[in-house]
Amino acid sequence: MSDTLRAPTPGILEATPPSRAALPALWNRVWKHGLLASATFAATAAITIGLPDVVPWGSAGLFAALAGTASLAFLVLALTIQRLGGLGRTLLHYGPWFAAIGIWLALWELSTAKTGWLPKPFFSPPHGLLHVYVTESQRLLICIAYSLRLWAAGFLSGIAVGYALGVALGWSKRFSYWGMPVLKLIGPIPATAWIPCTFYFFPNTFDASVFIVALASGIPVAILTASGVASVNRAFYDVSRIFGAGSWYLIRNIAIPASLPHVFVGLFMGLYYSFAVLVVAEMLGAKYGLGWYIQFQTAYSGYANVYATLLIMSVICAGIVKLLFVLRDRLLTWQKGFI
Repeated sequence: MSDTLRAPTPGILEATPPSRAALPALWNRVWKHGLLASATFAATAAITIGLPDVVPWGSAGLFAALAGTASLAFLVLALTIQRLGGLGRTLLHYGPWFAAIGIWLALWELSTAKTGWLPKPFFSPPHGLLHVYVTESQRLLICIAYSLRLWAAGFLSGIAVGYALGVALGWSKRFSYWGMPVLKLIGPIPATAWIPCTFYFFPNTFDASVFIVALASGIPVAILTASGVASVNRAFYDVSRIFGAGSWYLIRNIAIPASLPHVFVGLFMGLYYSFAVLVVAEMLGAKYGLGWYIQFQTAYSGYANVYATLLIMSVICAGIVKLLFVLRDRLLTWQKGFI
């Protein structure tokens, strides 16, 4: 009888309740950083709507609603991210950033609008920037259009001339003998230092601004293109000449493709330089533009508007950089597995 009592009954004493066994597996499928991001954005919304502003900024309710919506979205994603495929993997990669942004927004709200530790007008809370976008949206859209027109004209003309000049410098020793010292002499000089000359040589301020942007973007493209063309292995040229290739064939099919990695480095440098001088270029009598808007708002201590405009410029520049990366990856697919 004692042996019978000691013997375990199969399926009763040894089995684990299904609900307890499923909990660890379910928890492992949850996106932890998504839950953390949901909590931080919820905290941001609670701080924004729950604590009074030291100085009124406007659009606090709208910002709290957006933060609350983001919190809910991250909560849903945390529970369903395993079903999203490639998008889910991307979100997993940036998960810590989402959580950090939520923490940053909460601390930003506390240090500016709620405690006044960073006072107005020198600092603005997140919902202060949002209020700028709500109230100044029409003017900002016009300024974005004007700035993109000026930047595109200057950047595209600058890289076109710089690329052609760089190919010539890298290919021709005679041209490089005379041109490279001049380019090295002009290159270190900031593009904005040529502003006094532009007033004399160009008939209107728009053309002068285009020249400043073109100069800032074209010089790095020219220097790095020349370096890329000059660094091509001469054995490639010798083999092609054996089969009867001429100079134009060598330039078009060997020098230019082989120099593309250097060219894209120059394009990235020129892009950042062009945005850096865009603000100064739009000071030359422009009536609209993001640079003009920054100067206008700075004169009236509208620093919230300045920060909002700088954020727009950062987003635009980051978007163009992303497009350049996509273009580079498509044109340089031959490099995969090679370098």
